[in-house]
Amino acid sequence: MLTIHHLGVSQSDRVVWLMEELGLHYELKWYNRGEDFLAPAEFRALHPLGTAPIITDGDLVMAESTAIVEYISQRYGEGKLSVAIEDQDYPNYLYWMNFNNNFQSVLFMKMAYQAGGGDLVAGGQMVDVMLRREQGLYDYLEQRLGESEYLGAARFSCADIMAMFNLTSLEMLGARPVDESLPNTKAYVERICARPAYKKAMSIAGPAATPPA
Repeated sequence: MLTIHHLGVSQSDRVVWLMEELGLHYELKWYNRGEDFLAPAEFRALHPLGTAPIITDGDLVMAESTAIVEYISQRYGEGKLSVAIEDQDYPNYLYWMNFNNNFQSVLFMKMAYQAGGGDLVAGGQMVDVMLRREQGLYDYLEQRLGESEYLGAARFSCADIMAMFNLTSLEMLGARPVDESLPNTKAYVERICARPAYKKAMSIAGPAATPPA
């Protein structure tokens, strides 16, 4: 049985959500963060990256949520939540499956800049580049969701599973809130949050979830 090694408050909740959407059986192994909010040594020992999510499937140990989500969708989900290469939406699917790394990189750049003593309010070339890139990402997100109810295709897909962590949980780290200034994105988040599998996954492994007794 596939095991999801779940680090509390992490992107591994995507994998739990995918399994619930597909109705697949899995084992959830929970790892608590330390007082420093870092992963414990037991989790870091699973894979050289030491980052969540990590799955094990027999002898396979796999990291990186984009790869994990597509692997599970294709190998165990009959590709139902993927988009086939011959589909006209395939380019959209590829883009939105990988959008999240760009989204996070901007946030982490801002965090690193501030941690190093930089002042976002003061501006400057570096700040201008970061803020322009960030605005472009949100503008394109709004544009896409004004054209389609979902990101990767005209139907729900793995691309939507990849997006939600960034549009919800990352606000805890300082990401821009999804509010009335982003009407299409706000409606999208509300629509996805209403999905039964999403609600179940968040109750099991979301940011507010706790390890089973």
